[in-house]
Amino acid sequence: MAKKKALGQGLDALFGDNGNADQGGANSLRMSDIEPNRDQPRRHFDDAAIAELADSIRQHGLIQPIIVRPLGAGYQIVAGERRWRACRMLGMSEIPAIIREFTDPETAQIALIENIQREDLNPIEEASAFRSLMDEYNMTQEELSKAVGRSRSAIANSVRLLNLPEEIIEMLRKRELSAGQAKALSAAETEEEMIAIAKDASAGRITVRGIEKLLSKRSASSEKDDIPENNKNPDKEQRRNMNFLTEMQLSLENHLQRKVKISSSDGEKGTITIDFYTKDELSEIADKLTMY
Repeated sequence: MAKKKALGQGLDALFGDNGNADQGGANSLRMSDIEPNRDQPRRHFDDAAIAELADSIRQHGLIQPIIVRPLGAGYQIVAGERRWRACRMLGMSEIPAIIREFTDPETAQIALIENIQREDLNPIEEASAFRSLMDEYNMTQEELSKAVGRSRSAIANSVRLLNLPEEIIEMLRKRELSAGQAKALSAAETEEEMIAIAKDASAGRITVRGIEKLLSKRSASSEKDDIPENNKNPDKEQRRNMNFLTEMQLSLENHLQRKVKISSSDGEKGTITIDFYTKDELSEIADKLTMY
């Protein structure tokens, strides 16, 4: 049994002394002895893209072997399911494969990294994979950051997409909405508002920046509505203070990369509310607020 490699170290650490996956040492395995990884992050395979890959393999051969691990009486794909599907489409009976011993969390990590490097995942598949690695294998955002080459804030923003309304999640699955647009939508006050703007964005009627400006204006309008009756006509100094608070709110949201709400009745004193969804996100907020 191969020695377990450390998680959160990237592909090089997982392959260890065995070298890169596309180097020598490939075995010729029967296609019937290999099964896909049912828990791999990608849920949708484009048949047209698989057919194009099959055509390339027909002309040039399979340049890069797939990677498998022993499982039961056969093998399970760790990396290279698209190649395996293309070879199966060609009716091949055998396929070049590199056999490695990997644990379940290592297999999940490699599958995620491969798909991210190939940019094959939609935003929800990627977010679900991050969440699975954190929940099922107790990986921290810091470990994930090192493993996949993404910042902790990028991972936190990705996972946060799973908290959006199902209608918006489906738009992300279908790539009708970008992750950037969805992130901007999270500042909406209500689910109805969020979905309405998402439909405009998916139709190409509003950009990420447009969403941010729209919700910023609505937030500022909402702040004015919260002013008590005895202060409905603020003087010049109070208006200046309220504008300052709005600018501070936008600045904090940009720095912390999450929704922030500053509430004040007079523009002088008030409260700051910062959204977070995991302990890692709270830790990240604390780090950013105490870094100076």
